Order: sequence, then C-alpha cells, then structure tokens
Amino acid sequence: MPVDQLTRTFAALADPTRRAILARLAEGEATVGDLAEPFPISVQAVSKHLKVLERAGLITRGRTAQLRPSRLHGAPLKEAADWLELYRAFWEGSFDHLEARLQTGDPPGEGPGERRAGATATERLGADA
Repeated sequence: MPVDQLTRTFAALADPTRRAILARLAEGEATVGDLAEPFPISVQAVSKHLKVLERAGLITRGRTAQLRPSRLHGAPLKEAADWLELYRAFWEGSFDHLEARLQTGDPPGEGPGERRAGATATERLGADA
C-alpha cells in the first residue's frame, strides 16, 4: 500500500530528535556534524534521522566539496499545518466549552441536557423531569 506525503511527514515528526533537527535547520543549513553536536547520540544515528527526514521530503541534502549540508524544505510542513487547520474549530470550540464550564462551576456531565457520569437511564430520565 503506498504511503501518502502527510503520513510520511507525521511519521518523521513523531520523533523528538528529528523535530529538534528540523528546528535547528529552520535557522539555516547545517552538516551532519553540526546537527549531531547537541545530541548524546552518534553522528551515524543523526545521519539515520536525516535519511528519514529526507525520505519524508522535509529536508534536502546538497553537496559542497566533501560536505553534505542539509536544508529545511517547508512544503510538507505546510501541508501538515493545513491539514491540522481543518480541526482548529473543533479544538477551539472544545476549549471554549471547557472555559464556560470552569466559569459556571458545572462539573462535566451535569450541565443542561447532558448525561451525568455513572447515572442509569432511569436516573437520567428522573433528573430531566
């Protein structure tokens, strides 16, 4: 089954080391040695992370003499951000609902028209009557 770009992007972003590498590359291109410096892992391990990022299309690797500097490629990140944007109204609505609950002091499940946690159908009917 072919894997789409969005899946490759999120799979690459799932690792905190790769996210840190992308954050560093957002400042400008860097070699594997530069990128490996702040991590307690080998240059070879960083190189493997770079291969994952490159396969996901998140970075490009050039060649300058003996060096292969890596550069951030933003298009896949934009696609991921656009996809997440589709859900913004949902999570903002959820936060607005939570804020309203916190301000009124109503515990979850006890507002008008909501089920009480652990209540039976008969108890709910009696409570609504």
